[in-house]
Amino acid sequence: MHDSPIYFADDLSAMRHALALAEGAIGLSDPNPRVGCVIVATDGRLLGSGHTQAAGAAHAEVMALRDAQARGADLQGVLMRGATAFVTLEPCSHHGRTPPCCEALIGAGLARVVAAIEDPNPQVAGQGMARLAAAGLQTSVGLLADEARELNIGFFSRMQTGLPFVRMKIAASMDGRTALLNGRSQWITGSPARSDGHAWRRRAGAILTGIGTLRDDNPRLDVRLVPTALQPLRVVIDSRLETPVDAQVLAPPGEVLIYCAIDPQTQAPHAQALRAGGATLIEIAGAKAKVDLAGVLRDLGTRGVNELHIEAGHKLNGSLLREGLVDELLVYMAPKLLGPGLEMAALGPFESLQEVQSWRWLDCSMIGEDLRLRARPRRD
Repeated sequence: MHDSPIYFADDLSAMRHALALAEGAIGLSDPNPRVGCVIVATDGRLLGSGHTQAAGAAHAEVMALRDAQARGADLQGVLMRGATAFVTLEPCSHHGRTPPCCEALIGAGLARVVAAIEDPNPQVAGQGMARLAAAGLQTSVGLLADEARELNIGFFSRMQTGLPFVRMKIAASMDGRTALLNGRSQWITGSPARSDGHAWRRRAGAILTGIGTLRDDNPRLDVRLVPTALQPLRVVIDSRLETPVDAQVLAPPGEVLIYCAIDPQTQAPHAQALRAGGATLIEIAGAKAKVDLAGVLRDLGTRGVNELHIEAGHKLNGSLLREGLVDELLVYMAPKLLGPGLEMAALGPFESLQEVQSWRWLDCSMIGEDLRLRARPRRD
């Protein structure tokens, strides 16, 4: 039983609806992109809609066709013959874990396909739209492309660079302190900000912290305060392999990776205990007996991580920022003054302002009593 029909006034409103649907794939479709699809009749009526399901399950286009069938649309009759599919990402043209979506659209008898943006996956990259056009469908790409790319910014990053999109989350006071000198930091921000932070965790394929934060806060690094179908991979940077065997991060559910800078066999009993606790140990050594952070990002990219969420201390934050490995800062600023305490990131000291990193603001929002700031580096 379906509600009263929905009508779209124009292409823009239909694509906006598809983008809203695509958000339903957050925390569900990784490592696949978040895609929404709506099928619209010639009179503007919504025939079917859907978004990408879990990896290996149906893509957005197939979900929309199934919905249309459930609503009573004749998939090769009058309704579908002149219909348009609005898709937030170019329909796939290759056989992966599911058949090509462009073939499903062709088979349904559609007249037109509008895609927000071309798929960056080299296995698709324009071939889906070309296949549709070759079958006689009208095609266009580019409607709300910026919004579509932003929704899948990690997928684009991994497809184009092999690296995940790295977002660093920081909770701080107005004077830029993340903890008191004694290390206490719970809680600087309020519960609305913490819930919002978990919503950003849900976007990530992995959440990363360092051994210092593991010792001080013993975090779980999971998504608890918002519903999710998937738990992100949990990642620990631990150069000397000192992760306690009773650390909460090792508790199920979910996989745990510990990156170290030493051969785990040099600490065989401890390494064996960590593995018994469910951790995978990976040696990626860099300079000065530290973990090669760029190497970690490359490895996570090969594991299908689109967005990497960082929640670490000032030392690891500083290292990641110095190496230019952070794509976005997500800062929750509480209306508090802590005085002496731990900084957001161990940077500097600098001799001139020309040496400092320059960022650009993306947005600013009130989350409860706290301020949420987002910024990305200037790389021009």
